[in-house]
Amino acid sequence: MAKRYAQFILRHKWAVILVTLLAIAGMGAGARHLTFTNDYRVFFGEENPQLLAFENLQDTYSKNDNVMFILVPADGQVFTRETLGAVAWLTERAWETPYSTRVESLTNYQHTAAVEDDLIVEDLGYQVESSDSQALGRIRDIALNEPVLINRLVSKQAHVTGVNVTIELPGKDPIAENPEVVEFVRGLRAEFRASFPDIDVKLTGIAMMNQAFPEASQYDMQTLFPLMLLLFVIVLYFWVKEFSGTVVTFIIIVFSIAGAMGMAGWLGIALTPPSFAAIMIIPTMAIADSVHVLMNYLQMRRRGETRSEAMVDSIRINFQPVFLTSLTTAIGFLSMNFSDAPPFHDLGNIVAMGVMIAFVLSVTFLPAAMMLLPARAQTGETASSRVMQRFAEFVIRRRRRLLIGMGLGSLLLIACVPLNELNDDFVKYFSERIEFRRDADFASQNLSGLYLVDYSLESGEDGGISDPGFQQNIEDFANWYREQPEVIHVNVISDTFKRLNKSMHGDDPDWYRLPEQRELAAQYLLLYEMSLPYGLDLNNQINIDKSATRMTVMLYNMTTKKVLALEQRARQWLRENAPASMHNDAASPTIMFSHIGARNIRSMLLGTTIALILISIILVFALRSFKIGLLSLIPNLIPAALAFGVWGLAVGQIGLALSVVTGMTLGIVVDDTVHFLSKYLRARREKGLDAADAVRYAFNTVGLALVVTSIVLVAGFTVLTFSAFVLNSNMAFMTAVTIVFAIVADFLLLPPLLMALDRKETTNA
Repeated sequence: MAKRYAQFILRHKWAVILVTLLAIAGMGAGARHLTFTNDYRVFFGEENPQLLAFENLQDTYSKNDNVMFILVPADGQVFTRETLGAVAWLTERAWETPYSTRVESLTNYQHTAAVEDDLIVEDLGYQVESSDSQALGRIRDIALNEPVLINRLVSKQAHVTGVNVTIELPGKDPIAENPEVVEFVRGLRAEFRASFPDIDVKLTGIAMMNQAFPEASQYDMQTLFPLMLLLFVIVLYFWVKEFSGTVVTFIIIVFSIAGAMGMAGWLGIALTPPSFAAIMIIPTMAIADSVHVLMNYLQMRRRGETRSEAMVDSIRINFQPVFLTSLTTAIGFLSMNFSDAPPFHDLGNIVAMGVMIAFVLSVTFLPAAMMLLPARAQTGETASSRVMQRFAEFVIRRRRRLLIGMGLGSLLLIACVPLNELNDDFVKYFSERIEFRRDADFASQNLSGLYLVDYSLESGEDGGISDPGFQQNIEDFANWYREQPEVIHVNVISDTFKRLNKSMHGDDPDWYRLPEQRELAAQYLLLYEMSLPYGLDLNNQINIDKSATRMTVMLYNMTTKKVLALEQRARQWLRENAPASMHNDAASPTIMFSHIGARNIRSMLLGTTIALILISIILVFALRSFKIGLLSLIPNLIPAALAFGVWGLAVGQIGLALSVVTGMTLGIVVDDTVHFLSKYLRARREKGLDAADAVRYAFNTVGLALVVTSIVLVAGFTVLTFSAFVLNSNMAFMTAVTIVFAIVADFLLLPPLLMALDRKETTNA
């Protein structure tokens, strides 16, 4: 049947090429609908409990997406007339930031003071440009003793300060809104540097992190993608030694990318850094099918067959294994739909489409195009073929030693898998080549971090935040957090109540404590709120009916393991020391990213198991042997386990990216096994060879093609390890290592297993 199909394709080669061009054009037209989302929330499904808790908190209080300008004076002194003047200038200009709702800095901090019975609320840096040394000293003393400011807007050493701009995007055009903010603040930074050359500016915050996602992908596209394509062309030409075959394979790569990305556009898939990696994964997958068809075609040509005869034979031999490998690879990538992070759904779906498009092209467009392009005569046996023959003899001769050695080596590496622990650090999702990563690291080490933990602490009654008992509870909780080594700063309403109590008692330091009467505290709060200017109200800390307050804990940049441990300790403290109304869980992007790794591993275990079952059933039926089908599971499962064993020894930290590697690579590593077993079984069934000779036949007919495809796969994923997006980099590294172990297992473990267990009709070795 495959032979008749191949003959049909060659008879209608012009029609096949025309239909291919029309089909790719139709699919590729969808690319105009592609969009790139730049919101970190895309990593979380709509039903993710941590996302729901965070959105509920933001609905209760104002949003805290932000841009933080970190100002670094060259002289290391914040409290000078020049630096504070620069802060005041930037504070005023920062209000022009698109979608800004709040700007906070040292100079516009609302300081309170009492004049007789009146409460005076004014900017701390009021008319700072004309301040004398005494006034500057007063500002310094107030700022460095104010819990609301220290380690939030000014460092303890007073060597850096920050201007924080709160952003509330309307969400009408998510693709354009955040870039609009970033473009403005970068322009403002350039203007600031021109006006104040002695002060460096670094940019961090959620808006900057969101922008780092597309910029990391853009960096990869501009640097890695051309390098990958060039590498593929070189490898192909070196092994195939056929200009026409290299050109046709390159065209198939381009068509596969265009078709898959176009289909993504038609399906309304929004690209993210993980899914954008499909552009670099698809070429790696697309080459494999073409290589198998071409390598067998060239082998037939060297044996003296005509071009059409060689192509018909190649399609006849390869159609089933190429289809099976494409199908199993697609199933492996489709298992990523079980991931708890939607971007990995998209990555899996796009690559799966690209893999199947590449399969169709390799058995339609490739044979048709090869018949039309000029080709030189192929004669004689190649040096590579002779090397493969000698290697086959080595494996057959040493099969017992290889079986024992590979078995023991595999067990030793698999024993290292438990050395891995679930851990991550979402700021380190970006390489240090990305400006955001460098600035975020600097901010965490010198002023404030991106890692926040928010609580909505409820009193249980309207106006209850003024209750002295409730105030004492949140004060105790805040003080507990301040004692934790992971904490930079705690922003809590009780500090405001203490400051108001002090101000209303003549600024006497002895009165810096919580008001003892609820009515008095409520009056202080009302008087203070009425004195606040627009944009600096307390909506970010108090809900509408004043029954609950937000407490924000700022953390150093740290791993998810430490975040989850801290969250658990805080939950335990609340259970033991606070009333039930305060027993709310923390909610923030930090908490969301900390939980997603564990959730993703659990969901991917299910997806990988289902993919494994499907692939096993397919192999049993396709290979028409229950025993061989089950035997194939060993070289299919071992590579990922070995790779995680190596990772356990070398790194020992598994995060969001690595949690999808097993499912993703499962379909890839099956490819080598399927091709080897299909040739082995053809030798056993059609040629009547014993197990050892069947192994020789498999090595001679498909061994070189497996080497080439493995080199291409490893090369492609190795290039991706240099991605500016560390999730993609780690995922690519683990995939490359898994593929190396896959070819080792299929060459050094599978043949000895076959010769040991498939003894029927064995006559010689």
